[in-house]
Amino acid sequence: MTVTSTDYRRAFATQPAPRTAHRRREFRLPDPVAFYLQASIVVSFLAGSSAPTPLYATYQREWGFSPITTTVVFGIYALAVLAALLVFGSLSDHVGRRPVLFAGIALQMITMVVLASADGVPALLFARVVQGLATGAALGALGAGMLDLDRARGTVANAVAPMTGTAIGGIASGLLVQYLPAPTHLVYLALLAVLALQGVGVLLIRETSATAPGALESLRPRLGVPAAARRPLLVAVPVAVAVWALAGFYGSVGPAVVARVTGSTSAVLGGAALFVLAAGGALTVLLLPATAPHRVMIFGSSALIAGVGTTLAGIQLSSATVFFAGAAVAGAGFGAGFQGAIRTVIPLAATHERAGLLSAVYVVSYLAMGLPAVIGGFLVVDGGGLLPTAREYGAAVMALAALALAGTLLTRGERAVAQPVADGNRG
Repeated sequence: MTVTSTDYRRAFATQPAPRTAHRRREFRLPDPVAFYLQASIVVSFLAGSSAPTPLYATYQREWGFSPITTTVVFGIYALAVLAALLVFGSLSDHVGRRPVLFAGIALQMITMVVLASADGVPALLFARVVQGLATGAALGALGAGMLDLDRARGTVANAVAPMTGTAIGGIASGLLVQYLPAPTHLVYLALLAVLALQGVGVLLIRETSATAPGALESLRPRLGVPAAARRPLLVAVPVAVAVWALAGFYGSVGPAVVARVTGSTSAVLGGAALFVLAAGGALTVLLLPATAPHRVMIFGSSALIAGVGTTLAGIQLSSATVFFAGAAVAGAGFGAGFQGAIRTVIPLAATHERAGLLSAVYVVSYLAMGLPAVIGGFLVVDGGGLLPTAREYGAAVMALAALALAGTLLTRGERAVAQPVADGNRG
């Protein structure tokens, strides 16, 4: 049998490639670990956003600014988050989740450095703007990334993790400020270390979204309210405004109110008010996942009215016990009210309409978190003072919650609220 050169080539072609030609498989974290890593990043970002709350009194004493400045510092963060959500919210669908996360973590780390070295209001304002942009950009990628890995758990984590982070940031910052040295530095340096570790973790997770064209086009904000969702949205808007306005007030001048009620300047108590509100919201979301949306709305609106009313009674009586009990009930209203609003409105949009509708809801929510808090700061200085402003603010929140409750009770039996829009129905 004669062996030709062609036979040699065929035989050689069937031989396995040398070991040196094998590409080494990169180590990646298992998907469950990657899921919890991303949830932890949400927690650390929101903890960073609430960490300055117990420090506002310290900044105010050292730099001599008024409550108006405090609420502006808080409000500008909320507006920066809103801008980033609208502009960068869907960018990770085009460039991948990991690049957006890297950028968000890098910006957040820069924020921690600026906050740790801040020597005046301009640095504080700059840091809060950068922090808001980083948080808004990263939240879109993190929310989508968790849904990529586990849709059921991702839905829950997207609701619970931000509230959990807000709660942890408020109380942890208060504890560090109260009991450890360098109160205006240590909390930010601790968060900087956590973010650095999480950045390393992001290097080790797999990319869950393929790149796609249209990245520049995705930066154009899109708002839209489909016809089927317009009336339910009008019902949901009052409770969305109420819960986020309340969160904004607690996050900005809450510690000052607590100091007046308790007679104590403890940073722990100042952070505890925001902790109780946010933790109550997170726990409520966990307890009501299978409850019908309109029932969640009814519960949330009712709890908001009862909780804020109890809080106002605590202010009137100068009772810390009554005040914090009211904050816990109001927190339940915060979590249930917003989740009820989201779950009532979003299913009424077809798939291609949901991003625009959700953006509209976020516009309302973050404007409600920022602008009323700033108005409250002006009223504290130029109006009746801190406690009268707190009472007026609380009364406005209760009125909005009552409006949402009445609207929900009147429309709960209507087919437009009860029936989601099928994905194939575009009319």
